[in-house]
Amino acid sequence: MPGLRGRWALLVPLVLLGLAIVLLWWRGPEWGIVRGAFRRVAWEWVAVAVGLNLLSVGARALSWNTALGQAIPPPHPRFRYVFSAFSIGLLANAVLPGRVGELARVAVLSRRVEGDAATAWPTLLGSVFAHRVFDLFPGLLLVTWVLTSAELPHWAVTSIVTVSCIGFALFAFAWVSARPHDSRPVEERGALRTLIVRARIGLGVMRAPLPAAIAATCQVAGWALQLLAVWAVMRAFDIHLPFVVAGLVLVLINIATIFPLWPGNVGLVQAAVALPLVSYGVPYGVGFAFGIGLQAVEAFVGVGLGLIFLAREGISYATLKQMPQAIEDEERLLEAVEEREHARARLPG
Repeated sequence: MPGLRGRWALLVPLVLLGLAIVLLWWRGPEWGIVRGAFRRVAWEWVAVAVGLNLLSVGARALSWNTALGQAIPPPHPRFRYVFSAFSIGLLANAVLPGRVGELARVAVLSRRVEGDAATAWPTLLGSVFAHRVFDLFPGLLLVTWVLTSAELPHWAVTSIVTVSCIGFALFAFAWVSARPHDSRPVEERGALRTLIVRARIGLGVMRAPLPAAIAATCQVAGWALQLLAVWAVMRAFDIHLPFVVAGLVLVLINIATIFPLWPGNVGLVQAAVALPLVSYGVPYGVGFAFGIGLQAVEAFVGVGLGLIFLAREGISYATLKQMPQAIEDEERLLEAVEEREHARARLPG
């Protein structure tokens, strides 16, 4: 049954993707305009965008590395292993349904952590959660700038308000739940309690002001580099608009990819980018082509890096797909152990 559920979980996004492709071909842009836009692409600007995206990945990986420094005791994994796991996570997010990349990078890095990998993954998951929470700061800066300087569609404003409220709630939860790491061993009071404590230790960076500031600054740098990459792709497609429009596009892309209905939300991302650009005088077909190019640049970096490090780690694509399931199985095993311990405690004598 688990295998059957896994196959259905993979089939549904593929069906949705196929439906999206059919709708795009039937109700999509004028494909002649899209092809014409690609014929006029300035490829030197595409190369600049690729380089900026590479730097953005490095900055965000450095942010996670900072969170890890507060989550696990020395010796810490070397940055090249953190970068490798982060890149494989980008690959998993790009080619697999749902946001399983976070689980995949935990599974990859757990092999580089001293001690038992089975006890390391809750702490690593906590560090991933803390790392993603730091997206709140650059996200709010970007949204505030765009709201005061550009024209946002009503659906985007509603989504921004909703996501911002959720982001503040998650940040407050992470800060309250965080437990600073120290050299004392985790008190063993049952498997499930140990899991929770280790996950709270993974959030330890939230209670360390200087490392938290460094992690947040790295995230801001990563978003700034990504913003410059969006602007570079705009130049590649001969779209000469104020810099704030690049910020608008970055906001819309992040909104369109919050819930991954199918790999990359291909089609949805392009429509979300192209429609608002029409009000700036950009033909819908050109805006759609720009959306394709922008997503292709990000996919080239994420998938390219992921495949390189997947090979260096000696992991096959089939193993990558099984990694998130392995973590879920480990969690279920710990819960079963916890239930057994409670049952023994209730036995007389």
